[in-house]
Amino acid sequence: MNESMKARTVIFGTQEDRIQRRLDALDPDLGRYIRDFAYDTVYDRPALDLKTKELIACALLVSLGSPPELRTHIRGALNAGAAEAEVRDALMLCVPYLGFPRAVAGFEVLRQHLEPREKPAPGQGTGLQDSEDQ
Repeated sequence: MNESMKARTVIFGTQEDRIQRRLDALDPDLGRYIRDFAYDTVYDRPALDLKTKELIACALLVSLGSPPELRTHIRGALNAGAAEAEVRDALMLCVPYLGFPRAVAGFEVLRQHLEPREKPAPGQGTGLQDSEDQ
């Protein structure tokens, strides 16, 4: 990660403006608190790298059962340099602590995120629309 780049810029990627608009539309103070405290303060702490923070966030969001936020942070983990295998291992670590249903739900979010990246064979479409997530 470019050290001068804000964590939220890496995590949200091309979705940063859309996500911030969505949060602001829910409530401007909420949007500001999430941006300023969660991302520009907590995520700015130096002891853990952004990839590790995002892998932890993925496991925590599986525990909360928050699929839209999980998809955002799966994308964030990958944007921060995590390999797909590392995201899978973070989700797998949820099994002994949270149980199979929560872990399966987490893997489903990962599958949905990765599916659009799969390229169809030449001349064949996937029929998938590029869906927006949280």
